Amino acid sequence: MGTIAEEAPAAPAESRSAVASAAPWGILALLTVGVLIAYFDRTSISSALADKSFIAHFDMSDADRGFVGAAFFWSYALMQIPMGWIVDRFGVKYPYAICFALWCVATAATGLMHVVAGLFVMRLIVGLTEAIVTPASYRWIRLNMPETHAGTAVGIFAMGNKIGVAIGAPIAAWLIVTFDWRLMFVISGLAGLVWLIPWMLLVKRDYLAKTEIAAARRKTGQVTFRSIIKAPVIWGAMIVNFCYGYFSFYCMTWMPAYLVEEQGLSLQESGLYTFFSFAGIALVAVVAGWAADRIIARGYDAIITRKVFIVAGFAGASTVLLGAYAHSLEWALFWNVFSLSALGLTTANNLALCKITLIPPPAVGLSVGVQQVAGTLSGGVAAGLSGWLLHTTGSYDVPMMVIVAFLAIGAAACIILLRPKWSPKITQVED
Repeated sequence: MGTIAEEAPAAPAESRSAVASAAPWGILALLTVGVLIAYFDRTSISSALADKSFIAHFDMSDADRGFVGAAFFWSYALMQIPMGWIVDRFGVKYPYAICFALWCVATAATGLMHVVAGLFVMRLIVGLTEAIVTPASYRWIRLNMPETHAGTAVGIFAMGNKIGVAIGAPIAAWLIVTFDWRLMFVISGLAGLVWLIPWMLLVKRDYLAKTEIAAARRKTGQVTFRSIIKAPVIWGAMIVNFCYGYFSFYCMTWMPAYLVEEQGLSLQESGLYTFFSFAGIALVAVVAGWAADRIIARGYDAIITRKVFIVAGFAGASTVLLGAYAHSLEWALFWNVFSLSALGLTTANNLALCKITLIPPPAVGLSVGVQQVAGTLSGGVAAGLSGWLLHTTGSYDVPMMVIVAFLAIGAAACIILLRPKWSPKITQVED
């Protein structure tokens, strides 16, 4: 059965220039390190929100913590579609580099804040600038990786964001305990700027002039924003990504606090178990993406294969609720790590299906940007709603029940809505 990816035309000029600058897997590795740094920076706030001195310094309630934790996600969601349009129009290299520098500086500046409003503004800036990461990266992958390598490529890329969280939590906790939260933000923000050196040296200019854009559109056709927003696949992808993101962002924003407050671990111990959880999902994501690629390479339908992995991942992640009712610390920690690791079955295959296989090449950036709005809003909802539920109930049990409900909705949306016939339509451009 043919897929959109199999029918894709030759890559345009920007793809060729990127390949010419370095081997595709080398650029993919650089993109992976870039998203790792982004997630390290965005999750530094989570360890701070579990630190008593940080909370006392800003005199924060649980609702305030949810408010600050959600700030990043609101601005990140707001900029997804504009950033998707920017990378479709101006390429990847320079927009990514500019935004990368800005979010690193904003992360460092967080350590200089003295009021909650200042924290909120810095998190908004980090969200605005990090919005470039996903549309830019998936545009590059869609134009340079075939379907039989898409799951592996996306799995490796997705490993970056999971490892960023995995190492970010314990390193941030260590910096807070060894020094203080102020220095943690400064170091975690400024250290990432080193990445810009290989990025600027290895990636060639991929900006398209107006004449080049017109020529590319005549060859490949175009996908209008109206076509994108009307496509059931896009709505299905937004639901699936929201439900996936709700759990993963809950873990990103509330797991350190849950382990400290509910399970009685120290801040450093919570960072270690957060590492195991996110390292687990990263490893499973790569293996599951590779396994699906191998099955597809043997002639099995790409869409059905990836759907099986996606649904299995949602089912496995639902075991998080078992941790809430475990009668021992050991079992509670086991289910905490296992559930997030199991979600890795979904990670790469969901990303490959929703952002590569079912999306026409001419509008990858914009399509991914639209999908990312839902995925990112899930982070704001997860951080804010979980904080409110914790504030009103005094327990983490209800927030975990909400997670399981969203996982069930995501599995259903995957089965029903992610179908090739409902993908955005290509409109051929007349000469």
